[in-house]
Amino acid sequence: MARRRFGHAITRPGRKHGDDPVEIPVARDLEKPPGELRREQEITFYAREYPLESFALEQSASVEWADGIRRDVSPETQELYEEFQDDMMPEIEWIRGSGNLEPTAEPSGEDVSQSIRDKARELGYSEVGFTRFDRRYVYKARQDDVRRGLPNAICLALEQEHSATQTLPSIEAEEAQGATYRRQAELVKDLVAHINALGYRAQVSGPTWQFGPMIPMFVDAGLGQLGVNGQLLSPHFGSRARLQIIITDARVTYDRPVDYGIPKFCEICQVCFMRCPGRAIQGQRLWYRGVEKAKLIAKRCRPVMTRYSGCGVCMKTCPIQKYGMKPVMEHYIETG
Repeated sequence: MARRRFGHAITRPGRKHGDDPVEIPVARDLEKPPGELRREQEITFYAREYPLESFALEQSASVEWADGIRRDVSPETQELYEEFQDDMMPEIEWIRGSGNLEPTAEPSGEDVSQSIRDKARELGYSEVGFTRFDRRYVYKARQDDVRRGLPNAICLALEQEHSATQTLPSIEAEEAQGATYRRQAELVKDLVAHINALGYRAQVSGPTWQFGPMIPMFVDAGLGQLGVNGQLLSPHFGSRARLQIIITDARVTYDRPVDYGIPKFCEICQVCFMRCPGRAIQGQRLWYRGVEKAKLIAKRCRPVMTRYSGCGVCMKTCPIQKYGMKPVMEHYIETG
């Protein structure tokens, strides 16, 4: 088959700290404006008139239903979830109080973006980016918990173990997810201490206890684009990552959205759409709350996730999750 025409290339840091940078080619027929298409006034309107609420709170009845069913059909999974929740309680309390930690030095007034980025990469975060903290994406129930005066968002993605993820849905994959959350909770303490030592405050969102949706800010920070499966597809591991945000008053330079070619690639690929056992994924994009996106019908996920050891079929079947963006985009250009 004929090669597709080359559009542009994106250079990203290597997957791990110290790795060489990678260059990701994007075919011309996949090109769109960077990031996601948005109508800012609509986003503001919906945030004001119909503020977001967490799925767990909004769908609390289905959470209780799922716990009861899971005890019968998959007791080992329910036991794993309960053990995880018990283990994470001290971490959640620390995360909730992180904004009250005082800086331990006087700020120099200099831009500290590179210092924070280097520290995060040394700790093990694969993707690090900076953008404006958008309070329009704070859950209604979290509004009073999110500290004012911290206008900047540090977006952090931590990779989940590859081989276990490919076994989804399974106990092994659920254990890998829990292990990644636990590691996030440990690493972020060191990063917050680093920010405090630079003379600045920091408040953490995630794991488990979040301010609200994170993906819009990850897109703004150039760390990926929204896939048709409703997940962030990042350069090295697609959706096989756990996301975290730190808000801070540290002086940082914002990154910019990037066109990775994902929206059009997903329209062509459609593997997750075809394989979704709950039919929760919609193949076509639409406008929702001021953003053009493929709207996931999340409540359709619950029955499948309850009767098995989670689900994650949309993550498992995504080629960018399995192989990374560079080889997938190279293959797309080469094979036409």
